[in-house]
Amino acid sequence: MVSSKASNNVHGIKIKSSHDYSEVTEFVFSGFTDHPKLQVILFVMFLVIYIVTLGANLGMILLIRMDPQLQTPMYFFLSHLAFVDAGYSSTVIPKAMMDFLAERKTISIAGCATQFYMFDGFVITELFLLSVMAYDRYVAICNPLLYSVLMSKMLCTMLVASVYIYGFVSSVLQTVLTFQLSFCGSNVINHFYCNDPPLLALSCSDTQPKEIQLLVISGVNLTSSLMAIIVSYIYILSTLFGKHSMNGRHKAFSTCASHLTSVIIFYGTLFFMYLQPSSAHSLNYDKMVSFFYAVVIPMLNPLIYSLRNKEVKGALRRLMGRKTFLW
Repeated sequence: MVSSKASNNVHGIKIKSSHDYSEVTEFVFSGFTDHPKLQVILFVMFLVIYIVTLGANLGMILLIRMDPQLQTPMYFFLSHLAFVDAGYSSTVIPKAMMDFLAERKTISIAGCATQFYMFDGFVITELFLLSVMAYDRYVAICNPLLYSVLMSKMLCTMLVASVYIYGFVSSVLQTVLTFQLSFCGSNVINHFYCNDPPLLALSCSDTQPKEIQLLVISGVNLTSSLMAIIVSYIYILSTLFGKHSMNGRHKAFSTCASHLTSVIIFYGTLFFMYLQPSSAHSLNYDKMVSFFYAVVIPMLNPLIYSLRNKEVKGALRRLMGRKTFLW
């Protein structure tokens, strides 16, 4: 007779035997492919992307910290955007690279919950950080004479702290509601990291309450943060077309273009991922979309802000010139 606490391994699925169910104690990622050569290629691709992501984002943070001309609220927020991008890519890419070289792509339930929590926290933080950056542009363009007063150092610090706190507190709720579900039977996650849609597909609990919660919370977070951005840009546009000359408009648009590009890319992928019921999800297609926003976007953001921003390029030239002089 088998004890109710005894562990077994059936067809590669690690389970605990109980009276009427088998509880999964670890998950296995399906990843992108089982072909060894393709996995090596993917490992190299992820490694290159991760090196560029960390180098670009950490470089952006250091550049902003070191250059006196970038000590403004806009670049203060941009440095935190770079930190968040480096953070949520680091919750996914290193584990994915390990799995490309591993025989079995396993993760414990605790590890999965931790990855889920950290990734969700960074993503929610980025949503509202982009809203704060839109508000900063609104104040700079619509109230330039009061900009230094309205966007004081204390207010900027409070705004950044509030988005971090909200992002990671909100992620606690999401994580608890997902991992209180029962997982039994198959433990193969059709994904390359722990995310709601593939985890809900594995659960043997009633997932409808969690699906409703996911739609409501994700909808509130996405729409409220996006509405703040839209309202800010409505005021910006009305100010630009009402008062500014063509040169003034061009300069203002150039400072907003990078932010708008990041917003469109980031929100577009998230709306696709989360604002639809699980019955409408194609997990394989979601996997490719997730690759874009979890792996590619954190690499793109610092490139978008540096390539389109004269002040960042100027700061980089000054830094390189200083190093050349010292050398």
